Amino acid sequence: MSTRGESGQPASGEEYNPGPATPPRQAATVILLRGGAERLEVLLVRRTPQARFMGGVWVFPGGAVDAGEGDGDEAHRAAAIRELREEAAIELEGPDGLVKFSRWITPAQVRTRFDTHFFLAPLPPEQEPQVDGEEVVDLGWFTPEAALQAHSEERIVLVFPTIKHLEQLSAFGSVEALLDY
Repeated sequence: MSTRGESGQPASGEEYNPGPATPPRQAATVILLRGGAERLEVLLVRRTPQARFMGGVWVFPGGAVDAGEGDGDEAHRAAAIRELREEAAIELEGPDGLVKFSRWITPAQVRTRFDTHFFLAPLPPEQEPQVDGEEVVDLGWFTPEAALQAHSEERIVLVFPTIKHLEQLSAFGSVEALLDY
């Protein structure tokens, strides 16, 4: 499924860059988990269709590192915690609860680039995510397989990094098994 705009041109985030590579912006994402030892579900949020970048796409909560958040791993962890709070109203106790999972850098051939650090975090007790209604307009808990199925049936739009993470996560039967790994 394409995320092309109404003009038929690639949507923001897919624009070809024929010139010198754009330096990637530092970013962080949280793959929020629930299910304990019984199952594995992940939180996906739907970006507003009006967004300049990846409008209407279902993603893990995340975004760019702010200048005041510093550099390196500390900055990525701070951005991950802030973005999860802003986009899903989930408060993590601190950066130590984040488990580094992967790093994706957008290819140089794409105009809008990110160097994104993905973290795992279990849903804190007695918290439930909520959409902010501006940047994020919907959310859902999915097993990795169910999210991939919804995408293949064109019920939700996913992008390549999300698809690849879901494929990788589908190998685990529970949050506990994933975090033990």
